[in-house]
Amino acid sequence: MSLSEAIIIGLQTTVVGLCTVFAALAILMFVLKLFDYIFNKKSKPETNDEAKTENVAPVPVQPAVKAVENEDDEELIAVLTAAIAASLNTSTYNLKIRSYRRISNNTPAWNKAGIKETIESRY
Repeated sequence: MSLSEAIIIGLQTTVVGLCTVFAALAILMFVLKLFDYIFNKKSKPETNDEAKTENVAPVPVQPAVKAVENEDDEELIAVLTAAIAASLNTSTYNLKIRSYRRISNNTPAWNKAGIKETIESRY
């Protein structure tokens, strides 16, 4: 077998392989679209106005979390900015905290005890 014949056979093998791969990908894409169509059918909107009002439930409005009055907000923002800058390995000049809110701490007692034990064991 000469060099030119080997190159031609190699190119033919490459073309057949690429066609096979793209055909398999096209079939896979078609099957996934078919599954999406079958399992995620969107329901038609109801024309009855009474049915629409029954399905709508009022969303409870949560009151805004008030900041604790005895803490200095500027100091808290400075600490938050420093912590974020340290975790991102960047300067505090590149960051600007626009807003913050407190979240409730619903951590179980055993979890708090484990965190405290872990922190105390490091120092």
